[in-house]
Amino acid sequence: RGLKDKDKLQIIKYPKTKDLEKLLKRPTADFYAVEKSVQEILNDVKKNGDTALKKYALKFDKVNVTDLRVSEKEMKEAVGLLDKKLKRAIETAYVNIKKFHKAQQHKPEKIETTKGVVCWRESRAIQNVGLYIPGGSAPLFSTVLMLATPAKIAGCKRVVLCSPSNKEGNLHPAILFAAQLCGVNEIYKTGGAQAIAAMAYGTKTIKTIDKVFGPGNQYVTVAKQLIQREGIAIDMPAGPSEVLVVGDESCEPAFIAADLLSQAEHGPDSQVIFVTLKENLIAKVQQEVEQQLNDLPRKEIAKQALQHSKIILVKDRSEAVDIINQYAPEHLILVVKDEKYFLKNVVNAGSVFIGNYTPESAGDYASGTNHTLPTNGYARVYGGVSLDSFVKKITYQKISPKGIKNIGSIIETMAEAESLRAHKNAVTIRLKKL
Repeated sequence: RGLKDKDKLQIIKYPKTKDLEKLLKRPTADFYAVEKSVQEILNDVKKNGDTALKKYALKFDKVNVTDLRVSEKEMKEAVGLLDKKLKRAIETAYVNIKKFHKAQQHKPEKIETTKGVVCWRESRAIQNVGLYIPGGSAPLFSTVLMLATPAKIAGCKRVVLCSPSNKEGNLHPAILFAAQLCGVNEIYKTGGAQAIAAMAYGTKTIKTIDKVFGPGNQYVTVAKQLIQREGIAIDMPAGPSEVLVVGDESCEPAFIAADLLSQAEHGPDSQVIFVTLKENLIAKVQQEVEQQLNDLPRKEIAKQALQHSKIILVKDRSEAVDIINQYAPEHLILVVKDEKYFLKNVVNAGSVFIGNYTPESAGDYASGTNHTLPTNGYARVYGGVSLDSFVKKITYQKISPKGIKNIGSIIETMAEAESLRAHKNAVTIRLKKL
């Protein structure tokens, strides 16, 4: 059976610039629509700690959690519960992710800005970090690799992992195996906004952290934004997943459909968009989406996502670039002959996948790049998680007597002009000594 019209990607031909903002609106709930309920959860956890966490596990996950912390026994058992093929796949992905992120380390370079004035910058790991790993209908063990690997390379002293348990009160063995592989052993069975609250404020069982990482649903995203107001750092607002694919006559319609569905199956509030320069691709991609959808176990979830997803026909590559930069997609797939033009002119995207044989799922799992990316248009101002996300940069300077002679009068002049006499005197007293 074919899809009902409401479940098909909506087709828009040659949209006007003034209509783009409305056309590209995400299906996510407004921040303020869920803020109240999320704030209540945060306040509850802040006040009642572990008791609140167990209450919400029962309410949302339908499980009675007696011990929030994953035991060493559970960690060891997880290894035996996974088949060898999956273990090898996780291990290979880990090697690639580690290789890519380790290459982001830089040796400090000392710069002599003026004779006798030496400045440099060094990275220092954030000491305590919390990783949120979505569970529920799709336990994202790949996210463990994406967050824990750079955290360990950076040298974070304490790495805490939180994820919701299944109905039996356990975390998926692949999550525990990936955590063990990365060297993370402080793991807790709690999910949703309450997990964010636990890491931010601390409970009897879970001690507070300095920065929260990880994607999640709208409630998790809003929780992260709310704790940020209170001075707890977050990686970025990373909510429901999305992809924008651009294709011309060089693309394979079956590949395009597969990429659209790979994001649609994430959740009902995901969004997928196909921007094309060729009208004859519309029917081909629609047909492929319908055929491939029937074979998906998460078909019903994907169908809901397709209801607010679109195919947009544009006149030329310039219009396609305008749509990309306005939408600022989490994932951008470019399957076009003139890829150089797009790569030069696209300025807003979380991660870019180029060519027919670069599926977005490669970045999700095993190519090496990080899949924790800004969503909902935040790619305009945020980049994805990297090694730098787990460190802060400290600047250093050392000035010799000759150096203070060389820049002393400049500092005095500027301080005097700003009426900051003590600033000036801090230099003058040294110059007199010389």
